[in-house]
Amino acid sequence: MPASYEADNRFPGGLRRGEDYIQALQDDGRRVFIDGEEVSDVTTHPAFAEAVHSIANIYDIACDPANRELMTYPSPATGVPVNRSWQLPRSRDDLVARRGAIEKLSESNFGFMGRSPDHVAGFFVGWAMAPEVFIEDGNTRFADNLVKFYEFLRDHDGYITYTIVPPQIDRSKPAHQQNPSDLYAGVVEERDDGIVIRGAQMLGTGTALSDYVLLSTIRPLGPGDENFAINVAIACNAPGVRIYSRRSYGQAASSVYDYPLASRFDENDALVVYDNVLVPWDQVFVYKNIDICRDQWWATPAHVMGNNQAQIRFTTKLRFMVGVAQRIAEMNGVAALPPVQALLADLAVQASAYEGLVDAQIATATTTANGYVEPGRQALYAAMMMQSEIYPKMLNLLRELCGGGLIQLPSSVADFANPDIRADIERYIQSPDHSAQERVKLMKLAWDLVGSEFAGRHDQYEKFYAGAPFVVKMAMYRNYDFATSRRLVDEALAGYDTTGRLPKTD
Repeated sequence: MPASYEADNRFPGGLRRGEDYIQALQDDGRRVFIDGEEVSDVTTHPAFAEAVHSIANIYDIACDPANRELMTYPSPATGVPVNRSWQLPRSRDDLVARRGAIEKLSESNFGFMGRSPDHVAGFFVGWAMAPEVFIEDGNTRFADNLVKFYEFLRDHDGYITYTIVPPQIDRSKPAHQQNPSDLYAGVVEERDDGIVIRGAQMLGTGTALSDYVLLSTIRPLGPGDENFAINVAIACNAPGVRIYSRRSYGQAASSVYDYPLASRFDENDALVVYDNVLVPWDQVFVYKNIDICRDQWWATPAHVMGNNQAQIRFTTKLRFMVGVAQRIAEMNGVAALPPVQALLADLAVQASAYEGLVDAQIATATTTANGYVEPGRQALYAAMMMQSEIYPKMLNLLRELCGGGLIQLPSSVADFANPDIRADIERYIQSPDHSAQERVKLMKLAWDLVGSEFAGRHDQYEKFYAGAPFVVKMAMYRNYDFATSRRLVDEALAGYDTTGRLPKTD
C-alpha cells in the first residue's frame, strides 16, 4: 500500500525555512530530465539551482520573525503561525492582509515566478472554502480528503504545483478518443489501495522544484471522458512520475550580471509523464465525475482565489517594468523631455489600470454561502482579459524607449576584465552621471526583461496564462453585471414616447 502523505518525512511541520525546503528536495528520488540526462539533485544542477534558492528565499521571507504579522496567521488546528497564503478569508481585511503577504513574496523575484508556493495554494484555499462541491450523491469521502490534504499543506508549508492542461496532440478529439486512449493523464486501474494513473499532462511550471503536483483538467470534458475527470495530488518523487524540463534559461545564462532575471527566476516549465502512478485514495479529491471536475473551478472560489494571487504577482511585475523604464530615461538624460514623459505616462497608465482592477476585487468582495469572503469576480475577469494585452504593449513601449541601446551592449561581463576592451567600453558606452558598468548593468537588466529568451518565454506566458481567450471571455460574460446595464437602457427607453414627450407622472 502506498504511504500516506501524512507519513511524508520531508516536512517538519509549521513554517518552513529555506534550508528545510532545500533539504527536502535533496536526493528524494524524483526523476527530472533535461538535455538528454537525468538530474540527480535539482538543488545543485545548474538548470535548477538558482530557482531553488529563489524559492528558498520566499520561504525565508515568510518565516522571518520581522515579517510575522504580515506573512502569517495562527493555524486553526494548532494555533502556531502558518503561511498566510493558506488563510481562508472571512473579511475584506483578510483579503487585504493576504494581498500584502503575496505582494511581499512577489517582490523578491519582481513578479517573475508565477508558480511560487503561494499560487496553487490559492486554488486549495478556494476549494476548502466550498468543500460541498466535492460531495457526490451524499458521499463526503472526497470532500473530506480535500480538506484534510489542504490542512496538511497549510500546517506543513507544502509547495504544490499543478498540471491541468493535456498535451497538444490532437485537439480536434476528446480525451478518450486520442490514439492510444492513454495519452492524456487519466485513470487506468482502480485498486483497494488507490487508483493508477497513466498518461501525460503539460505545463508543469515549477514542478521540478515542488513537493507535490496536482493533476486535474480545466478543459471541458464530455461523455466518455470520465477516466480523465479527476483531481488528485501526487508526490513529485512518486514512482512512475517523470518530469521533462524545457530548455533552461538559467543554465544558459552566462552570469547574473548579463542575465539578472533568467539566471535566478527561471521556473522550468515541464511535461509531466505519469507512468502507472499509484495514487492513494486519501489523495483523490475528484474521481471520474465530469460535473464535479468542471464545477471545482467555477462553483467554488478556487479560480478566483488562484487568479487573484496571480494578479497581485503580475501587478508587481508591471511596477517593476515602469521602474526600469524610468531609470533608463533618467540615465539617458531624457526624462525631462515631454515625449519621453508621455511614453512613461503610457506605461504608468497600463500598470495603474491593472492595479486598480486588483483594488476593485477587494472593494467588491462578496460573502459566500459558507461565510467566507472572495474577491469580486467582475473585476477579476476583467483583469484576466487585460493581462494578455497589457504585457506585450508595455514591452513594446519599453523597447521604444531603449532603442538601439539594447543591441549595442558588451558581449558579457568578461569584457570588463580585459583592460583594452574596458577602456573603449568606458569611453563609448556611458551616460551622464553613470559609469559604463552602471549603464551596461541597467541595459542588461532591460534586455533580460524584453529581449532575451527568458523574456520571450514571459511574453508568451503572460499572453496565454489565462488559457484560451474565449474561455476567459465566457467567464467575463457570466460575471459581468448586465442587470444594471439593462436597467439603465430600460430607464432610457421609458423616458420618452413616439411624440418625443416625457410620460406623465402622478
